[in-house]
Amino acid sequence: MTLAWVIGARGLLGSAFGRALSFDETTSFAPVERFQWSDELRLAAQLEEAVETFALNAYSHERWEIYWAAGVGTMGSTAEDLMPETRAIERLLSLLQASKPLMAMPGGIVFSSSAGAIYGACGVDVVTEASPIAPSNAYAREKLKQEELLRAFGAGNSNMAVLLARISTLYGAGQAPGKPQGLLTHIARSIVRNRPVSIYVPIDTIRDYISVDDAAMSIVKVLRGLARQSGVWMKIIASERPATIAEIISIFRRIARKTPRITTGASKASSLYLRRVQFRSIVLNENGKSYARSLTVGIAQLLSFERALHANPNRRET
Repeated sequence: MTLAWVIGARGLLGSAFGRALSFDETTSFAPVERFQWSDELRLAAQLEEAVETFALNAYSHERWEIYWAAGVGTMGSTAEDLMPETRAIERLLSLLQASKPLMAMPGGIVFSSSAGAIYGACGVDVVTEASPIAPSNAYAREKLKQEELLRAFGAGNSNMAVLLARISTLYGAGQAPGKPQGLLTHIARSIVRNRPVSIYVPIDTIRDYISVDDAAMSIVKVLRGLARQSGVWMKIIASERPATIAEIISIFRRIARKTPRITTGASKASSLYLRRVQFRSIVLNENGKSYARSLTVGIAQLLSFERALHANPNRRET
C-alpha cells in the first residue's frame, strides 16, 4: 500500500492528482489545517506538523509519495512573487530529510512545472528532454531553481525517486477564474455567458494542450514505474498533438453550434508566450505512450462542465 500526499490538492492539477490516485489502492493523506500560503511563519509551522503526521501515517504503508502541485505563480510573476514558494519547497525538503522514519522507507516525489516556460526561448521546432533549457521569464528561472532543490534532495537519498514533470498547457474543469491563464476555459466560459472572447495572441499560435486528468494520470503512472528505483528523472508531459488557436475556435464552434465572438488585441503579457510550442517525450516511455483524449472530447467535456456551473454556481467539481 502507498500513502500519497498531494500538496495543492484544491487546485486544478492537485485535484486531478487526487482523482488519479483514487483508482488504485492508495491511501490519501491531508493535513488537518489548510496551509496559509500568505503567512510564511505560519506555513513553516504547518509544514512541520504535517510532515510529522505524514511520517506517523506512513508506518503502516510500504511506500510514500508526495505530489507538489501548489503555487500561485503565473508566466507574469516576478522572482520576488515566487520566492516564498521556493522557501516553502526548501522547508518541506529539509523536514523530510530530517525525518528518519520517512528516509528509511521507499518514497517518491513529483514536482510539476511548465514546459512552455522552461524551454520558452530554446528555438527548436519540437522540444524534447534533450532540448536546451531556455527560460523565457522570471517564472521559469525560479522553477528551475526549485527543480535544483529537488535534484539535490533526490541525489542524496538512496530510497528516493524524484520525478520532475514539465507539463505542456493544461486545461480542465474547475480552473481558477482569478488566474490570468487558461485559454480553453476562458473561451468556454465566454460562450456559455454569451460574452466576447478576448484573445491577445495571433490565432496561428501553436500550443500543446493536455487535459489535466490525462496529465495527472500519466505522471502517477510514471512515478509508479519508478517505484523500485532511486534517483532523479525529468519528463515532459504533453499530448504531443499541437493545435493552433484557430483550430481550437473551430472545435468550439462545432460543439457549441454557435460562432464565438472573438476580439483580438495586444497586452503586456502577450510577449511572454511564444508563437509555436510543440513537445515530444523521449524518456520513460517503457510502458508505451499514455492515453491523451482528443481536443474535441476534452473541449466538449469542458463546455458541459461550464454550462452546468453557470446553471448552478454552487456546484463543486467532484
